[in-house]
Amino acid sequence: MILINEHYLKLKSSYLFADIARRVTSFQEKHPDMEIIKLGIGDVTLPLPKACLEAMHKAVDEMGKSETFRGYGPEQGYAFLREKIAEFDFQARGAQIEPDEIFISDGAKCDTGNFQELFAQNITIAVPDPVYPVYVDTNVMAGRTGSFTNGRYEGLVYLESTKENNFIPELPKTPVDLIYLCFPNNPTGATITKEELKKWVDYAHEHKALILFDAAYEAFIRDEDLPHSIYEIDGAKEVAIEFRSYSKTAGFTGTRCAYTVVPKACMAYDQSGKKHPVHELWNRRHTTKFNGVSYPVQKAAEAVYSPEGQEQVKTNIDYYLENARKIRTQMQKLGFTCVGGENSPYVWIDGQMDSWEFFDLLLNKAGVVCTPGAGFGKCGQGFIRISAFNSHENVEEAMRRIEKALG
Repeated sequence: MILINEHYLKLKSSYLFADIARRVTSFQEKHPDMEIIKLGIGDVTLPLPKACLEAMHKAVDEMGKSETFRGYGPEQGYAFLREKIAEFDFQARGAQIEPDEIFISDGAKCDTGNFQELFAQNITIAVPDPVYPVYVDTNVMAGRTGSFTNGRYEGLVYLESTKENNFIPELPKTPVDLIYLCFPNNPTGATITKEELKKWVDYAHEHKALILFDAAYEAFIRDEDLPHSIYEIDGAKEVAIEFRSYSKTAGFTGTRCAYTVVPKACMAYDQSGKKHPVHELWNRRHTTKFNGVSYPVQKAAEAVYSPEGQEQVKTNIDYYLENARKIRTQMQKLGFTCVGGENSPYVWIDGQMDSWEFFDLLLNKAGVVCTPGAGFGKCGQGFIRISAFNSHENVEEAMRRIEKALG
């Protein structure tokens, strides 16, 4: 008989956003005339930048002519995009990343979830709390976490991010092997300084650990003192993998394009202690299980780095940051403590009550959808996350409704 992978049975009953969708659907059925404003899931609402759209159209036309048609492309990504990424996203900031250390993919979610496949079953894993659920769930599926008890998996080391530490987790008190970090953070919107990030790089060197650094929201950073990449920190190339995405940067949530940086200097170890380049391992996994992002999508991503693309992307991100400012300002005016919303599209709000209770209050009284912080981990209890990904008009209306509901 066919047997299942029983580690899947350890997963919590459903994915956070599936719970939200179910509650929203139930509310909509009971109140069909109520227009719901969704500020929960971090999906963009502005269309693709014009430069990207034009580049994609041109590439599609090329695919319709025999002399310019392209079939299978390189699994790692076309050189024209990898070269632009290396130049603009890293070398321009003093981080010496080479094009062949960059792997183009269809999403940072996929890559952060898949990267754990390279490592042994018995490694010790540290995740932030609150945490992006993919980091946890993919390790549950792989059988590394033990059972789910009292709101946490027994086999994970949780790095608590709280008001007391400004939502920057402290270094683990016991040695760990694999560390997930995300800055600007999802869900809290917190950012990390170069000095604080250097502590993690030093820790990884000391313990021969590896950092998986999720920088999907780096384009929202406006404070020039903050690092956009972990590779701005000396020594990071030996101990860190970085994940980036065009989803929030350029509105590619429905188009799918991202990339992962795997420096050739980064090493992992076998049981005898022998070093192995992580780059070679990921290249083998990537070329075995992935057939590459389509040519038109990669040409659209390349256009992000054109002068027009850079200007248009910045305009879109500034639009969302203005939404975040309005949300943060209004919630603070109503007496709530907030984090994020300045170098991040997310505002993390101390709801002063149970997270799901506050979620239901905003849904039922204001018709506004947020994300309950409890869905991101124990340390998220009592908080909600509000996303800036919507129109100015909807954000302003949502804030009016919330003020009325809470007044």
